[in-house]
This record gives sequence, structure tokens and C-alpha cells, in this order.
Amino acid sequence: MGTDGSSMARIAGLILLLLTLIGPMTTPKSVLAFDSPLEQGEQIFSQNCAACHMGGGNVIRASRTLNIRDLNAHLTEYPQDPLEAIEHQIEDGKNAMPSYAGKLSESEIVAVATYVEQQAEMGW
Repeated sequence: MGTDGSSMARIAGLILLLLTLIGPMTTPKSVLAFDSPLEQGEQIFSQNCAACHMGGGNVIRASRTLNIRDLNAHLTEYPQDPLEAIEHQIEDGKNAMPSYAGKLSESEIVAVATYVEQQAEMGW
């Protein structure tokens, strides 16, 4: 009572189809690949920063927004190296801004800093 190759291939195909359909539903979001670092940065921003900085604003200190004018005024390194200045602020925090050094990985900090810089350049 052997099984022929075509029925084994059919069963394997059905299993593969089932795994393909179920996989995305059971894979945590953090494991899914992002199309780009900016997309990852946007996701991280939404999860960690948007409560205080929705749309580039600042609900705690209105004069400390994420607009270029305020970034230039309040991050001393910003004019020389905007990305580095934003990364530093995210890692170390300051005043009401908490440090994310232990919460986000280095690559996540770079991704969210890149997203913030791009949004600031575009005017949010």
C-alpha cells in the first residue's frame, strides 16, 4: 500500500498553502519585515513617540516640537548633524523626554530618528 509521488506532492502543496495562509496571522508584528527603514521608523514612532509628538508637535512643552525651527533651536548639534542629534536625544532623553536607550535597539533608534528627520524636512 504505497503512495505515489503525485499524492505526496499534493499533500505537501496543501500543507505549504496552509502555512502560507496561517503564518502572517500568527507571526508577531515585530518579526515581520518592513519594506523600508522609514516604514519601521514610522511604526516605532507610532508606538513610542506619538502620544507626546503627534504630527511633530509636543503636548508637554509646546515650544519643543519636532519641526526644523525648534530642532535647530533646542538641539545644539542639529545644524551640523541632524540625524546624530535626534538619535542622541532619543537615546539619552532630557527633561520630560525619557531615555529610550534600554527600550529600543540601536537600529530601532536609527530608524525612528531617520523618520523624524524626514518628517521634519517635509514639515510634518
